[in-house]
Amino acid sequence: MPPSKERQSIEVRAERTVLAAVRLPDSVYDRADPFGELRELAKQAGAVVVGELEQRRDRPEAGTYIGRGKLGELKDLCVGLDATSIIFDHELSPKQIAAIERETERKVLDRSELILDIFAGRATTHEARLQVELAQLEYTYPRLRAMWDHLERIVGSGGIGGVGTRGPGEQQLEIDRRLVQRRKTLLQRELADIQARKRRAVRKRNREHFTVGLVGYTNAGKSTLFNSLTAGGAYADDRVFATLMTRTREWKLGPSARAMLSDTVGFVRELPHHLVASFRATLEEATHADLLLVVLDVSDPAAELHHDTVMRTLDEIFDEVRDVEARIEKRSRHTEEAVDRWEPPEIVLLLNKVDRLQNNEELLVWKQRRPDAIAISSLPTPEGNPEPIRAGHGPLIERVLRSLEGEPVEAHISIPLADSRLVHRVESAGEVRAREYNGQLVTLDVLIGSRRLEGFVAAGARVTVDGEEMLPAVRADEQGWVPADEHEPR
Repeated sequence: MPPSKERQSIEVRAERTVLAAVRLPDSVYDRADPFGELRELAKQAGAVVVGELEQRRDRPEAGTYIGRGKLGELKDLCVGLDATSIIFDHELSPKQIAAIERETERKVLDRSELILDIFAGRATTHEARLQVELAQLEYTYPRLRAMWDHLERIVGSGGIGGVGTRGPGEQQLEIDRRLVQRRKTLLQRELADIQARKRRAVRKRNREHFTVGLVGYTNAGKSTLFNSLTAGGAYADDRVFATLMTRTREWKLGPSARAMLSDTVGFVRELPHHLVASFRATLEEATHADLLLVVLDVSDPAAELHHDTVMRTLDEIFDEVRDVEARIEKRSRHTEEAVDRWEPPEIVLLLNKVDRLQNNEELLVWKQRRPDAIAISSLPTPEGNPEPIRAGHGPLIERVLRSLEGEPVEAHISIPLADSRLVHRVESAGEVRAREYNGQLVTLDVLIGSRRLEGFVAAGARVTVDGEEMLPAVRADEQGWVPADEHEPR
């Protein structure tokens, strides 16, 4: 008895699956292992991959994406391997999915559906579940008509439809569209409230701390690195999408230097665009961080593809943030709100898992391509060893400290003698070249990182650089902070 032609769900858990792809001239994929990533995605969704089939074409077939002859070959392969489902390595239209299912008598999923299914299975927090559900609805809504194509249409005499003559498919389609649209609206409102609170929390954290975000391709080793640099707590596993929600912890960089480090969701090639949109707030820590560490698994044969995918995805996310910030700035001109001007964070490339390289040739190639990149490794803790094996963490910390402290400047810092704690902080943070006591004040001539000075001004010190006094930021509202020199002098 052949499998049902109609899909009851997109789950492929425990199903025998054949992977299929049409390689076009501009297709982006790993030439060394064309199905490697899709195979891993399918396994993470619980499928049992039993076969693979690909076709090279100049352009896709309109009705079935894959060529007609190859479609028959795909059906025979499924019969021979007793496969019950087919997963395509690209996004298909609803009509194409329906046509392929009709011809092969197997359930057909495209890449977007597969990724959505994995995200749905991994979402553990309330926000993640809302984001996944919204992404699923965004994917489903334009496909509702095709989903009801199998239902009959009842029309009046002569083929002219009148009142009460619409078929159950058309009636159900309208009902489903209303239900989906209503649910989308509710989800968007709830997520907007959650994301607004998160945005305020992120901006508050950024005002008070130097923030660093870990980003990179899925399974690049971000969570393992995060756990080795901080108190940890992030779930780390050798599989795709092990992390779906951002986790932030304090990162101790030295005796008096701290940063807030965030571990974020991994990127993947051709991540569904509605999923990127839904998870933009999840990446809020990354987009508004002071520094981004792009983690790249250089031991992966597809490292170059992964690097290009991450950088392209970051560019897309930054473009979205620019659009949002432009709308906020435009609105602020009418409401006289004071808002921060967003700038893209500084980016540093981390060449991870160098311990897995057979030789240093590939590492040298990357270092020639990106001379500022830092080679690192954070192996899991061996049994009986209290510390993980680390390589390159020293240069990494030095690089982050340079960003945290800023370019060295000569500053005159005046502090009340009674505030011994602040005096000690200044002495620990820079090179004191001279001291002058004047009544109840001590003035220190210090060579110090420019970023450090902002914190001392906020703590009450009087700071002068090149003859100009630094003024503290003045809080405008929950949207952000503005420099004091944009307001009346204190």
